[in-house]
Amino acid sequence: MTKICLCLTGKTIERDLEILNKYRRYIDIAELRVDCLLHEERFSIRRFPELAGIPVILTIRRRSDGGCFEMGESSRIALLSRGLAFAEADVRHNFAYVDIEEDMELPSLEEAARVFGTRIIRSFHSFSGTQDKLIDRMRAMYRAGDEIVKAAIKAESLDDVTRLFKISRELGDKDKILLCIGDNAVCTRILAKKLKSHICYTSIKGEPDFPPAAEGQLDPVDLVELYRFRSITKSAKIYGILGFPLKATSSPPFFNGVFGREKKDSVYVPFPAETAEEFFRLADEIGLLCASVTVPHKEAVIPHLSYSSEQVRSVGACNTIVRTESGWSGYNTDTEGFSGSLLDFMRRKDINGKRITIVGAGGAARAVASEIHRLKGKALVLNRSSLRAEQLAGIYGFEYGGLGSDGIRRIKKFRDIIVQTTSVGMEPDISGDPLSGYEFTGKEVVMDIIYKPERTAMLERAAAAGCPVLNGADMLQRQAKLQYGYFFGRKYPDS
Repeated sequence: MTKICLCLTGKTIERDLEILNKYRRYIDIAELRVDCLLHEERFSIRRFPELAGIPVILTIRRRSDGGCFEMGESSRIALLSRGLAFAEADVRHNFAYVDIEEDMELPSLEEAARVFGTRIIRSFHSFSGTQDKLIDRMRAMYRAGDEIVKAAIKAESLDDVTRLFKISRELGDKDKILLCIGDNAVCTRILAKKLKSHICYTSIKGEPDFPPAAEGQLDPVDLVELYRFRSITKSAKIYGILGFPLKATSSPPFFNGVFGREKKDSVYVPFPAETAEEFFRLADEIGLLCASVTVPHKEAVIPHLSYSSEQVRSVGACNTIVRTESGWSGYNTDTEGFSGSLLDFMRRKDINGKRITIVGAGGAARAVASEIHRLKGKALVLNRSSLRAEQLAGIYGFEYGGLGSDGIRRIKKFRDIIVQTTSVGMEPDISGDPLSGYEFTGKEVVMDIIYKPERTAMLERAAAAGCPVLNGADMLQRQAKLQYGYFFGRKYPDS
């Protein structure tokens, strides 16, 4: 069973114990990062397992391996020896594991550790992606039957994640820890059971004096409560969301919440991918069943589909993909999600006669333009690239322009409703405002499909001018409920 480990990176043992006790119910083991402790604190590490009351990993990570230890190897070996010395018959008072890099040769220390029940984690870290013959390197690292081999790889792309899953298959049931470092590889943490990883490492959020042990580690609360780590098995059905950089998405809470209520052995995972191609390679490797698609891939996924719905064909954008026996099927739920949200907000059944500005010309803008045309509105499409604006506007006979001063002036004729469809202003860069040159009159209905933050800089300005404003949270809920229907072949249970 994969164990949840909390990495303790405090400067004092007292602080480490304080954090451990705060998160105790979410974790199974802890890693004492001795390299993060103040120099004087390192002399007291031997009693830590007894004080912790749960199994503990002893780790002293060199800076070259992503840690903080800068003294020589002899000092590090002396500290490891101090931590393992005076072992007790009650193994609960000893370190349960000791992490030793593959280039360390410590046969006497390792043998002493084994005698008193301390397991060896033999590890290596790569900060340049997966390497050639990585599987051979890992097999060679097993020097005794009770060892756990650990590979921590800095993911340069999602293809590194795919290779790690392949390596897991090839290693079979050997005890191992496999993970990718980096925010674009968070799926290796959530799917640690699928990787047959012995341990899943976590770090806490929101404590300035307690830095994360590695980039991409999840908070243990998020791992357990948001991603239901303890409720899913290594055979869990995998769903997810494709986008990039995918810093702000509320889809995982929605779908994982549904899976929890329905008691499904399923999990919904974020997959940040720079290209659609690398995502589909990973999807095939892990058997992903369905996915939501967000910026910038709503158009890029279409060539990979064996079936496109009429809505996808007419809009030219896809936000929902479903695996079938004959390949991937694509649908678009943004259209109905957008129009339902806007019409309910305005308490109207259509927008006949309304003149509307659409900001953006990407996949979301395509869905918005399609619905405005269907509902008999007239529109102006503005985009940073006026060529893309022209291409979208031409489909429906709309007007178009760039986001320069000329385009901004033209909004005056199309300002009954303004719909912002780009990612400008979305977390983490919340200062962006694609209409910074436009002064709201207070009469416009202003919708921004971004939902994090709750109010973008543009919406804040519009609200201050007296405009009715709407963010994308309601649209997200609506389109996600429609996605549920495509994922599971039945209507979303509202009650």
